[in-house]
Amino acid sequence: MTRYAIPLLGLAWAASCATGEVPSARFANAPAVTRVDDRRDVPDKPSEREFIHSLYHYDGVVQRRLSRALELPRTRRALGVNALDEVPDSTWFTNRIGVRELTPDEVRRGPVQVGSPEAHRPWMIHSTKTGGSEPGFMISDARGKKFLLKLDMAAFPEQLTATHVIVGRLLWACGFNVTEDHVVYFRPDDLVIAADAVGKDVFGDKHPLRRDEVEAVLARVAVEPDGRLRGMASLWLDGKPLGGPPAEGVRDDDPNDRIPHQLRRDLRGAYAIFAWLDHVDVQESNFLDMWVKEGDRHYVKHYLLDFGKALGVMNTTGINPRHGREYVIDFAAIARSLVTAGAMKRPWEGREPSPLRGVGMFEADGFDPGAWKPDSPAYVPFLTADRFDKFWGARIVIRFTREQIRAAVDAGRLSDPRAADYLTDTLIARQRATARYWFARVNPLDRFAAASSETGAILCFDDLALVHQLDDAAATQYRVSTYDNGVQPLGPVTVVRPDAAGHACTGALPLAASSDGYTIVRVETVRPGFDRATFVHIARDAASGAPRLIGIWRP
Repeated sequence: MTRYAIPLLGLAWAASCATGEVPSARFANAPAVTRVDDRRDVPDKPSEREFIHSLYHYDGVVQRRLSRALELPRTRRALGVNALDEVPDSTWFTNRIGVRELTPDEVRRGPVQVGSPEAHRPWMIHSTKTGGSEPGFMISDARGKKFLLKLDMAAFPEQLTATHVIVGRLLWACGFNVTEDHVVYFRPDDLVIAADAVGKDVFGDKHPLRRDEVEAVLARVAVEPDGRLRGMASLWLDGKPLGGPPAEGVRDDDPNDRIPHQLRRDLRGAYAIFAWLDHVDVQESNFLDMWVKEGDRHYVKHYLLDFGKALGVMNTTGINPRHGREYVIDFAAIARSLVTAGAMKRPWEGREPSPLRGVGMFEADGFDPGAWKPDSPAYVPFLTADRFDKFWGARIVIRFTREQIRAAVDAGRLSDPRAADYLTDTLIARQRATARYWFARVNPLDRFAAASSETGAILCFDDLALVHQLDDAAATQYRVSTYDNGVQPLGPVTVVRPDAAGHACTGALPLAASSDGYTIVRVETVRPGFDRATFVHIARDAASGAPRLIGIWRP
């Protein structure tokens, strides 16, 4: 379809020119920030945060929820966002997919630094694993590289190990810092107990590790038909561990940590991504700050950890279909059941585990991207997240191609090709549901670009709902109006229509008469049942005089 612009006159123009429609947001005439300087030297190691599981969840489920309600917190837009409504690179997040071309092979490899230990046996056991429900050991391979080895439980073969690696690859591609993880196969005699190896009990108390303890752990895991065992080896991170970051506020002893975590876009917007992946195990112990050294400086780097219970595995291993649909302790759900005497069908009823080896209770049917819940409400960034944060996350999710998703699934080394096909198809179905939901709540225009014209500027953009075939291009149009910095209209409203691929360009737009030509362009997307606007700010580059994008505001 050919793009074109039509002037609108009369009442439509007059109505669109009301100054109340133009938000007060203004932007500096400068390039947007793409990288945050949060790697300044922190010479003294910050303190390690202790995680007490029961207190953390009591606080998140009961005490902090009550105190937050009494505080009457006001809604606040996210921080850590640049003028173009994007998240700059930082020690928390690095823009990858969609910003640069990621090949399927890159997604399959993920954050590989040293490679799998599978070909570097025997492995030396240094201690048993503590924490979590899955068995495992701390090991080093024949190269001396240190790994955490996790093993699948016998009743759920391949589920934890495949899921951890698959989700880790996708989260890395999204932009988060994750560990280097590999699915590995080995035999019991590949494990050698170090002379100083220790066993740890649930209280962290240590004792010399005995061979019968190792055999007791291995007796709990799935065995392949050829006698091999399957595990997930996670490379030990460089630096000194500091525990997880607080869900609210900042680390007081890290001068680079300046944005309260409940206001960070990269943490709040992760809601849409975690919902896509059904990563319900969201708690402080599954985040980790590391005090790392780079050259002659130290700083804190922030990681996500432990994804083995995503993709519905928490439901199967816990034998509980409620995960992802309700909090583990969900007072609202309890109240609804009491009021209705259990007569109302609950959102998790009817869910069944998959018969496929390595697949959890993971499906697209019944998935509601706006109603998804992690296991606990203790993670405050998800409580403060708004539709703009979740739109940001959905934009990342929809960037994955089928080939990239399949590459991540292949990294999980599932033995049944049907399982790999099912996970790929289900991830794509949930991906599209995620984008469709959040693109209906924010004007889904993206990839704006300004170019010179003889009489001003031309603005081009993509409509993500059309690019990804979530809506009808033939039923879509854009009403474009321009204002100067004082919100005075610069000309009539024009109508622009997209091409079949969801791309559109305006005709020549007048720029304001000010020295830098600061102009606000209101782009209103109109289609059946949808009418939302985005405000694009343009000004002339001081060096070249060419118009450039300096800001985007999504109301």
